[in-house]
Amino acid sequence: MSFQPVFAKFWEKVKESIADKTFAKLTLAKTIGDTDLKNIYVRPVLLENDEFKLSIIARYKTEETESFHSLEEAFFVLAPFMNNPFLSAILFTTENDITFKLNKKRTGTITELAPTFKNASDVILEMKEKGI
Repeated sequence: MSFQPVFAKFWEKVKESIADKTFAKLTLAKTIGDTDLKNIYVRPVLLENDEFKLSIIARYKTEETESFHSLEEAFFVLAPFMNNPFLSAILFTTENDITFKLNKKRTGTITELAPTFKNASDVILEMKEKGI
């Protein structure tokens, strides 16, 4: 069975956390083997016109790249990295930490733990203040 439907459910939780203003950050980690790409970090940003985007920072061994995407675009940017090279994605919210993980058989699971962050990201808090 493909892990994509489970990853899609995980992404729904990402969208809910942004809508509920509880999103702190999202990290893709735990690579398969020694890869050039080490981590991907996703954080919300507000552009000059208060347009909401997600900043996707890809951290490589020797450099970092940053790109900005809408919430819908970000799913299509990040999904191909699951299973190649990443085995897990962790959504940090103020309510809980939600982990999407692939096992050896590449079956996806979602688990929830107590929250690491007490506050949402600064951008999310700013959006809440502005009523965006």
